Amino acid sequence: MGIIDVYYNTVTLYLDKIRLEENENIDKAGEILAKAISADRIIHVVGTGGHSYIGAEDFFERAGGLFPIEPIFEPSLSLSFGALRSGSLERLPGLMQKIMAQYDLAPGDTLIIVNAYGINSATIDAAITAKEKGLTVIAITSKEFQLKVPKDHPARHPSKKNLYELADVTIDSKVPFEDAVLKFDGLEQKVGPVSTILNSFAIQCLVARTVEKLLEMGVKPPVWTSANIPKGDDNNAELIKKYKGRIRFLW
Repeated sequence: MGIIDVYYNTVTLYLDKIRLEENENIDKAGEILAKAISADRIIHVVGTGGHSYIGAEDFFERAGGLFPIEPIFEPSLSLSFGALRSGSLERLPGLMQKIMAQYDLAPGDTLIIVNAYGINSATIDAAITAKEKGLTVIAITSKEFQLKVPKDHPARHPSKKNLYELADVTIDSKVPFEDAVLKFDGLEQKVGPVSTILNSFAIQCLVARTVEKLLEMGVKPPVWTSANIPKGDDNNAELIKKYKGRIRFLW
């Protein structure tokens, strides 16, 4: 069996774990989002640093995605402004409180936190701040990873808390400890990370379940159409008009 086959089979194994084991949590989270959308609320999403930043982008302004999503984008936490800088800032206590203070986070709103590892200061501060403000917190994260990282590891928030302990609902993305899954003879480091694939699968499962619940409620789901297909712009125009001025990064 070639290395690509091994990687494919391993990724499929973890995808199946989400499919088989996280149905109840995806259902709970989908219910929260469907009720929020039917009440004309905006859903907030943050990917707290490194490649988990992609999580917020994966929820936002994409074909087949939910429209009323406001990502909390902080450039200093993205890799495009420097990988080592991002890594340092995601460990800085107090940063997320200042970032989140710039957003209109109202009691009763929902914040989705995407972070595969679930231990750093930006992640834990985001959850604590959201709870203090009266928001419902949905986490997409790996319990296994959090449980295996030592409590004294420097990447951890000073409280030593784990994201899944703070969230109202956690969708376990099943990311294994170390993230990478392929072992080669003669190489200490593993290759083939799976966190982005697993996060994205969990995210889109949640989107699909939310749309399903909205339809069951008799509510037309506000969903993006690809702007790169015929009539895509026309299909989006009505929703763009509806949410104009309510979603910061839409323009």
